[in-house]
Amino acid sequence: MPKNSKVTQREHSNEHVTESVADLLALEEPVDYKQSVLNMAGEAGGKQKAEEELDAEDRPAWNSKLQYILAQIGFSVGLGNIWRFPYLCQKNGGGAYLVPYLVLLIIIGIPLFFLELAVGQRIRRGSIGVWHYVCPRLGGIGFSSCIVCLFVGLYYNVIIGWSIFYFFKSFQYPLPWSECPVSRNGTVAVVEAECEKSSATTYFWYREALDISNSISESGGLNWKMTLCLLVAWSIVGMAVVKGIQSSGKVMYFSSLFPYVVLACFLVRGLLLRGAIDGILHMFTPKLDKMLDPQVWREAATQVFFALGLGFGGVIAFSSYNKQDNNCHFDAALVSFINFFTSVLATLVVFAVLGFKANIMNEKCVVENAEKILGYLNNDVLSRALIPPHVNFSHLTTKDYAEMYKVIKTVKEDHFSALGLDPCLLEDELDKSVQGTGLAFIAFTEAMTHFPASPFWSVMFFLMLINLGLGSMIGTMAGITTPIIDTFKVPKEIFTVGCCVFAFFVGLLFVQRSGNYFVTMFDDYSATLPLTVIVILENVAVAWIYGTKKFMQELTEMLGFQPYRFYFYMWKFVSPLCMAVLTTASIIQLGVTPPGYSAWIREEAAERYLYFPNWAMAILITLIVVAVLPIPVVFVLRHFHLLSDGSNTLSVSYKKGRMMKDISNLEENDETRFILSKVPSEAPSPMPTHRSYLGPGSTSPLETSGNPNGRYGSGYLLAGTPESEL
Repeated sequence: MPKNSKVTQREHSNEHVTESVADLLALEEPVDYKQSVLNMAGEAGGKQKAEEELDAEDRPAWNSKLQYILAQIGFSVGLGNIWRFPYLCQKNGGGAYLVPYLVLLIIIGIPLFFLELAVGQRIRRGSIGVWHYVCPRLGGIGFSSCIVCLFVGLYYNVIIGWSIFYFFKSFQYPLPWSECPVSRNGTVAVVEAECEKSSATTYFWYREALDISNSISESGGLNWKMTLCLLVAWSIVGMAVVKGIQSSGKVMYFSSLFPYVVLACFLVRGLLLRGAIDGILHMFTPKLDKMLDPQVWREAATQVFFALGLGFGGVIAFSSYNKQDNNCHFDAALVSFINFFTSVLATLVVFAVLGFKANIMNEKCVVENAEKILGYLNNDVLSRALIPPHVNFSHLTTKDYAEMYKVIKTVKEDHFSALGLDPCLLEDELDKSVQGTGLAFIAFTEAMTHFPASPFWSVMFFLMLINLGLGSMIGTMAGITTPIIDTFKVPKEIFTVGCCVFAFFVGLLFVQRSGNYFVTMFDDYSATLPLTVIVILENVAVAWIYGTKKFMQELTEMLGFQPYRFYFYMWKFVSPLCMAVLTTASIIQLGVTPPGYSAWIREEAAERYLYFPNWAMAILITLIVVAVLPIPVVFVLRHFHLLSDGSNTLSVSYKKGRMMKDISNLEENDETRFILSKVPSEAPSPMPTHRSYLGPGSTSPLETSGNPNGRYGSGYLLAGTPESEL
């Protein structure tokens, strides 16, 4: 301290120290922190060395705003936008489904997405550090987010492995799933029975790719082809994230933008296909009565929730590498609407292609049934008088067949069912709902076999899926690595590589012959309920414990302008209520509908819905319990003071050359030691472990470090009162 400071004068005088630290520091002159005995370098006057050490502790930052936005888009826009949103749109009223989706995006999606962006950018930590800072007793939220990310990453990368398998199989003509395999018994060609009963693409998926067993209870051993693909997938992810945002940020330029190039190409190509307009019109024809169905709103809320990646910690991790003055308010709206636009674009592409496929299948149905009618005519089962004179079987149109079908059905009403004729309606083909792997690996691949230059389109499609999955996996891995590295200070590269190796070996569960059923289990149950619990507690922690007014004030200081009051009411009332309803509905749905899966029965060449056996139910329940368990455990440990929350730790931060001190929890001996400390070794550590909760009534803003990039362990004022009160 300067020799003429009042604290120094008191130290060398014979007067007893009776004043509090607050009284003394109120009279203290501003001090340059780089010349202070409490400077980060630990050396008085060591300006150059201090700057070097401060630079070494700089938190990594994005190279540009574009890189950050692409990372958030890459994380939020994933496989669900391609194969989940179109299915929900078709199932829940076509164009009418967009209304509840947009409403819920505005009142749930954008406010909660903005909340995660803001807390990450403000506190500059991963999910564990953020929620420990906001409310130590709810610090378990961050650990739960990490566990959910682990569960999702385990099976999500398996899907990338499937896409890699199809990608390499696409480099041949004709595509291997375009025809059923034929075996020869002497001079007789025999079509594989399983393929003949189903279809070439279905057979290739279940038998050639997965070699699937009949139930989850039949392991069947490892599928070596998928094991290698999983190894490749984890190797790609590991290389992308091993250096943190320095490596993953560069990957995002390609993995986030390339899918849009492919979608645009597919849209143009799809619109030129025969029947594409039929699919698009069927897709967007609104069924307004569906808007009154509560189930539609529940599924729309769930899709909004998962589409933005809320609760995973990836959003918080990415935003924690931003500068303090970044406009995350604009980012939240931008990324949310880009996500919505991507979903609509993907829906156009999917139904343009499925409209083309529906026309192909409808024409095939007409040909097959026309051959049946000709057979009945030749065997005098049907009279030729029933056939309209203008009908030409050599060039039979769907309209002619519909007319002929109607006449035969009217005349042969009593015996019509015995004829086995199908109506061959285009609407029936378009109404066949497909989602998930059924859409990507069966319906879409079948449609692409009818494309000119089909291998090219197949390569593009599966390369797009790989990049969509990679972008989401990078965000998921960030949700694990960033909070763990921030909290426990483990070496980044070693921990990241260790995570990938561990995940690969655990992921072998998903590449055995019954692995697809475990993917279904994890996809349906390991994240849905835990994430809704996590996000509602995030909302409550900020809005009701930390305080919405206080949070809005701090956002105003950080952004330089006050966010819309709309967010205040959404965070305080609307979003928590909607999330509570969604959580309740998810629990009811879980209880009403017995958990099960669609099993492929080889002998029947068809799917059958089976319930999970007892041991699988035990795994399912364990997944949910393990994911949410850290929340009550940390709450109980800190409530009964069995786990320290660091509330007695002196913490220091600097802003604009002033030294800020937290004295809210100092004891008498600590005050004396703080005043009399003269050498760096005796100075209190400037590395805060957490911020004591001040209560929602506090109006003191967070004081942050003047350094725009912040620090791992410093840069936050953890004081209970403003400097003027000290």
